[in-house]
Amino acid sequence: MTDRVVIVGGGPGGYEAAHVAAQLGAEVTIVDTDGLGGSAVLTDCVPSKTLIATAEVMTEVAEAGELGITMRDKEGDAASGITVDLARVNARVKQLAADQSRDIARRIDRDGVRLVHGRGRLDGPGRVVATGADGAETVLDADAVLVATGAAPRTLPSAQPDGERILTWEQVYDLDERPEELVVVGSGVTGAEFASAYQALGIPVTLVSSRDRVLPGEDADASMVLEEVSKRRGMNVLSKSRMESVTRSGDVVTVALTDGREVQASHCILALGSVPNTTDLGLEEAGVLLKDGGFVYVDRVSRTSARGVYAAGDCTGVLMLASVAAMQGRIAMWHLLGDTVHPLDLKKVSSNVFTAPEIATVGCSQEAVDAGEMQAEVVMLPLSGNPRAKMQGVRDGFVKLFIRPGTGIVVGGVVVGPRASELIHPVSIAVAESLTADQLAQAFTVYPSMSGSIAEAARRLHRI
Repeated sequence: MTDRVVIVGGGPGGYEAAHVAAQLGAEVTIVDTDGLGGSAVLTDCVPSKTLIATAEVMTEVAEAGELGITMRDKEGDAASGITVDLARVNARVKQLAADQSRDIARRIDRDGVRLVHGRGRLDGPGRVVATGADGAETVLDADAVLVATGAAPRTLPSAQPDGERILTWEQVYDLDERPEELVVVGSGVTGAEFASAYQALGIPVTLVSSRDRVLPGEDADASMVLEEVSKRRGMNVLSKSRMESVTRSGDVVTVALTDGREVQASHCILALGSVPNTTDLGLEEAGVLLKDGGFVYVDRVSRTSARGVYAAGDCTGVLMLASVAAMQGRIAMWHLLGDTVHPLDLKKVSSNVFTAPEIATVGCSQEAVDAGEMQAEVVMLPLSGNPRAKMQGVRDGFVKLFIRPGTGIVVGGVVVGPRASELIHPVSIAVAESLTADQLAQAFTVYPSMSGSIAEAARRLHRI
């Protein structure tokens, strides 16, 4: 008998699960209301990284003088600066997001997956009711349900977005003019990425951080490099500054801080975290246990507390990355349909902060080592000594490796620099496959290359 799988939500956890389930012979239905790809494709990862790609080019052009490149205007005079057409940038952002969503739709159509447009809610653990825009209901019986409804930007009563000058990260792509000045509230990953990107686009940026450093959840050495670079490029970073309210009067936005100070700008981006989209889905009535904040409790194979109900992605709050959401969805279907499955191992997850410079991490952290939670030897190698970095004018950044004493097995790493998201991959392989520093060091690297610093760091951890 063919297993019937209903997936509520079309983000990475949902569409990757659908692909696996269809491949394994299940009858699959996705119930989706926002568009396939979810926020990852339509309002978060794809749009933000497309915006950041433009910012990267602006940064490279701005620093090209050191490499002997001079910009000139049509009269032949030295150009005084470069500008960005934000309306064109955002139009491209939205077009790429829409194209990616259509690509996903074509893929699931080829897989034979049924798509039902509507808002899904559970009617018990084995049934989903999809309500369309016209109020019509479609009842779907299922042998298993996967909840992959994602999360939404967190707001506060004292800081309400208006979609024009006070914005969440989902609303910034409707801007058609460059902000004169921008305040970003929140110095986590989202806040740091947008602050870095808009600064590179030539917009004066103030970053309001309630903590003592930017990116408090990341490697402290990496955070220090990013903050130093950002300040050197002109960003105003207000550390230990908690936002009390955000208000608008005409074209002026005022961010009031709890210590009495005020910061004014033309626009403000709220980067205050996320809340799960789990309200009014019938989850608790179906026996699904919710954690504090409304996130769905799941185990390492994506099972909820209700038999036959799985969950994946940001609605679980496990680790808000598209790659983790996709893996949770795949694991759920492998487990459900009896295929080989390995439980989710967060120690092997690589992640990246798309700032300038980028910050990529995998496995063991410096914080865990310093706290005595993990015994590890550490080496940190600045990129400033790397030949390729010198050629490209790169001075900021480093490679850091963590190995287990005695065995020399690589258990973690940090890369800070241009395209760190690409450079972390060999370290991720080493962590996933329990390679030793010697094995990592003995693999050939291209000369000259940034990746040569990874091999050099591994060589410095060699013990006779």
